[in-house]
Amino acid sequence: MQIIHPLKPFYNSNSEILILGTMPSKVSRENNFYYMHPQNRFWHILGLVFEENIEDNIKAKGDFLTRHKIALWDTIKSCTITGSSDASIKNIEPNDINLLLKQTNIKEIYTTGKKAYEIYNKYIYPKTKIKAICLYSPSPANCAITLNKMVENYQVINKEK
Repeated sequence: MQIIHPLKPFYNSNSEILILGTMPSKVSRENNFYYMHPQNRFWHILGLVFEENIEDNIKAKGDFLTRHKIALWDTIKSCTITGSSDASIKNIEPNDINLLLKQTNIKEIYTTGKKAYEIYNKYIYPKTKIKAICLYSPSPANCAITLNKMVENYQVINKEK
């Protein structure tokens, strides 16, 4: 099924860190915000990295991102995808992140998982020339990586430490 990315990027002019996924999960698309599947570990990991409790609502998550100068978006504008499976992604049309970069102070780009990293490097890096760092995928499908390893991997985004 061809899906058009339904979410706007989350950022403001003070954003310094950009975290890119692939395409929002079905649950995230239904809830109109990023990483909303209850088993996705993204918000739990960020809470541990920044030593904060992030309430489970969009406003609290947005406030957290703003406070830490983090922008969220995805590498894909549209694609064919089955459910929420990155492995099923085909027919990719990438997002153009250059406008977002011009409107922010983005200095670092991270991807959540190998698929987002591959898409970034193939379609987006040639235009931005900003190298991305690949973080572990927080998806529930990536259960082989322990929470402690995830937190250690994501620690790189916390510039306060």
